[in-house]
Amino acid sequence: MTVPGRLFGVGLGPGDPELVTVKAARLIAAADVVAYHAARHGRSNARAIAVSYLREGQIEEPLIYPVTTETTDHPGGYQGAIDEFYAASAERLAAHLDAGRDVVVLAEGDPFFYGSYMHMHKRLADRYVTEVVPGVTSVSAASAVLGRPLMERDETLTVLPGTLPPDELATRLATTDSAAIMKLGRTFEGVRDALDRAGRLDDAWYVERATTDRQRYGRLADIDPATVPYFSLALLPSPAATAFVSPTGSPAASTSGSVTVVGLGPGAREWLTPEAQAALAEADDVVGYTTYVNRVPANPRQRRHASDNKVEAERAAFALDLAKRGRRVAVVSSGDPGVFAMAAAVLEVSEDPQWKDVPIRVVPGLTAAQAVASRAGAPLGHDFCIMSLSDRLKPWDVIETRLTAAAGADLVIAIYNPASQTRKEQLVSARKVLLEHRDPQTPVVVGRDVGGPEEEIRVTTLGELDPATIDMRCLLIVGSSQTRVLPGGQVFTPRHYGI
Repeated sequence: MTVPGRLFGVGLGPGDPELVTVKAARLIAAADVVAYHAARHGRSNARAIAVSYLREGQIEEPLIYPVTTETTDHPGGYQGAIDEFYAASAERLAAHLDAGRDVVVLAEGDPFFYGSYMHMHKRLADRYVTEVVPGVTSVSAASAVLGRPLMERDETLTVLPGTLPPDELATRLATTDSAAIMKLGRTFEGVRDALDRAGRLDDAWYVERATTDRQRYGRLADIDPATVPYFSLALLPSPAATAFVSPTGSPAASTSGSVTVVGLGPGAREWLTPEAQAALAEADDVVGYTTYVNRVPANPRQRRHASDNKVEAERAAFALDLAKRGRRVAVVSSGDPGVFAMAAAVLEVSEDPQWKDVPIRVVPGLTAAQAVASRAGAPLGHDFCIMSLSDRLKPWDVIETRLTAAAGADLVIAIYNPASQTRKEQLVSARKVLLEHRDPQTPVVVGRDVGGPEEEIRVTTLGELDPATIDMRCLLIVGSSQTRVLPGGQVFTPRHYGI
């Protein structure tokens, strides 16, 4: 009895033969039968990619599509003709498998990503031993060609067929971060219209025949519909990806936009200044850490670009790139943008000559230190300094040196970023340094979520301060030798010193 052969659906990647995986190359060379889909002219893109991996003596099975458009005289119409073709093709392969021959079906890209192989798989996989070998998709290839990431962190990528009605496409495009739209060709104008209606056309890129010697790419709005082949796609990269350098040959950018770095204050809506409100109202785009963007009231005219709190430089570059292309961008920060926030990040990144013509304005905001101090009384009534205990952007030995100097100078110290889930020991060490210079009875104000729904103000002493009770949402104000606590609990530092 003949042992049936095995069926392999082998992904070849987007077109460059060097992007064929090692496993795919091995299976192609070892196969008894190599099958591939082809148009009626007989040429097959899949075979062209794999040709260097074929060997003499193999049986080739070209599976020729009976139709390539929806025009046909088949009694079942286009779908009837295609279904009949797939059924007949599957039986041709089954004959080889029954004869004990291993069959490799070549698939451009990935076999299960809009690939024709899947029609063979669902007709044969329940009858024969089957294995699918994944390949690099055209979406990944297009992203690589453009040099722009598809998504990062919590962003979502939506893959859509261009054959969807433009109204449905527009609806879906308006609610996703990133998108890839497949099957262009005759659908291109509808896709472009959908992108425009969703307000995403300016961010859309076009790529055809990625990684091949015939690849072409550019901003989708500039592409002539008459030149668009089926093997092309539209791409909306990660919102943060617009900060990346544009591919060679892309249109020159506009310089009529601007960046305004806006301080939202520490949380309460009433602490947002009129100037900040006006800057937000004028903006085309709002850029910032997700928590802060969510504090800005939604405006249907605006685009919102939220990102993680550890990508300040990328966020700044993204905002500058939007402004370079003519957008009015508001970069939002909690508190004051010039205090451990986005103003410095934007100005630092703007030193790059590519953004030398982008105007940058900083709109101040109420700082967390001021907000906490106001709730406690007036602990900042005399000379004070502000420090951050985060060692993400500066080494701990620098923090310790500055803390020692501030404590020795008898300054009131407002401490930002005192602790986090992964950073617990810094406050323990800082308290130890402070106690070398300050009396254990020195007043300490602990403000948590000031201006927010979980606001809490607590007055303790340096000796009784428990670092385990402090998290990233806290700000500490450590008094000087002159700081006092009134019977009613209010804390103040006199304006005079030792007089």
